Amino acid sequence: MPTTVSAGAAPRAPKPLYRNFGVQVLAAMVIGLVLGFIARTMGPDAAGNANWLTVTLATIGSSFVSLLRALVPVLVFTAIVASIANLRELNNAAKLVWQTLLWFAITALIAVAIGIALGLIIQPGVHTAVTEAAARAPSSTGSWLDFLKGLIPSNFIGLQASTRVSDSGATTSLNFNVLQILIVAIVVGVAALRVGPAADPFLAFNRSFLKIIHKVLWWVIRLTPIGTIGLLGNAVAVYGWDALAQLGWYAAAIYIGLVLVLFVVYPALLQANGLNPIRYFQSAWPAIQLAFVSRSSIGTLPVTERITEKNLGVPREYASFAVPLGATTKMDGCAAIYPAISAIFVAQFFGISLGIEHYLLIVFVSVIGSAATAGLTGATVMLTLTLSTLGLPLEGVGLLLAIDPILDMGRTAVNVAGQALVPTIVAKREGILDQATYDRGESVENLDADADAVPAQ
Repeated sequence: MPTTVSAGAAPRAPKPLYRNFGVQVLAAMVIGLVLGFIARTMGPDAAGNANWLTVTLATIGSSFVSLLRALVPVLVFTAIVASIANLRELNNAAKLVWQTLLWFAITALIAVAIGIALGLIIQPGVHTAVTEAAARAPSSTGSWLDFLKGLIPSNFIGLQASTRVSDSGATTSLNFNVLQILIVAIVVGVAALRVGPAADPFLAFNRSFLKIIHKVLWWVIRLTPIGTIGLLGNAVAVYGWDALAQLGWYAAAIYIGLVLVLFVVYPALLQANGLNPIRYFQSAWPAIQLAFVSRSSIGTLPVTERITEKNLGVPREYASFAVPLGATTKMDGCAAIYPAISAIFVAQFFGISLGIEHYLLIVFVSVIGSAATAGLTGATVMLTLTLSTLGLPLEGVGLLLAIDPILDMGRTAVNVAGQALVPTIVAKREGILDQATYDRGESVENLDADADAVPAQ
């Protein structure tokens, strides 16, 4: 049947395959793996330092992550303030908020149950070749006291300074506490609503500023193929396959859990709510793919929000609230499967028996404490929070850090998939989902062709 084109609109010419964003990322992954393998076979230089190729890959990868991190504070603040302001356009805002939090908890509960089951069945702490010599306490830890104190902003922008002393001297670095920025943004957003019309100029400025930040972030996202080469290449060059082989059963347990949640649990929940799982993955795949290579839920936030609204049919007013909130608190990969299996690994490795009360504590930490991960690369804080709650040796973290970047890619992909899934299910249950948009099942190519979503090269 011929395609009908509206008057005045020229048909879109098909894009060359090499300009497809998804194809570029996949090609970059292959190139990164090859270069990483070459860098590892080259070995260190004559002085015992990393060779030039490893340094180059590390620099490219870290620069890409730094660009994403630089935009995180202002992105979180403006997105949360705008999302709270958008809630006033919804008639059932309060119910949507509670339904969102409820489904965050339901999916986290299912994920952590799968993690516990896999830890007990596979027993990764028993079947491991890693030795106690690799055990060491992490440089940063998490506890409930730290988590609760972290909720109180130390300053308006959540800026924190840390000093590290070494043989070469003391170095001071500045970091942003995303959780504190989230709290400040929520307070400012609610206050703006309570102020009324007098706050309209501020909210209008915030919306404009958010659009500018989104555009800048799209430019950074277009660098994803280059960043992917550096991140994957450096991971292979530094860690290789030796560490992965030593922790093979542990890595297998993590990825089996991630696959079960992503491709079994999520489709089952979608099917139970009358939604086609294939259509969901067709629409959500650009965000899931970007999350895998960037290892940042917040860095993926604009893509996740766009596909949730434009491809999955969730109303803009609701998507702009639920997705940013999920990017900072909804972590089925990092805060459910990963800490559950890791805690069981540490207990098995050190020969510590866990009782039913310990497994209940794992569930509690995963469902309640997931905000501690704050959507950034890595999940050491969540792991140490779980271990300290259970009274397990924090030195066990050192056993697992060698392959953490490899695991973090899969964890973040599941995080982002859940951040798009929950708003879709809630919108469907509340009767506000655009079913026709959802059923179209937009693909990577459709999203890539959107000039606003991914700027043309």
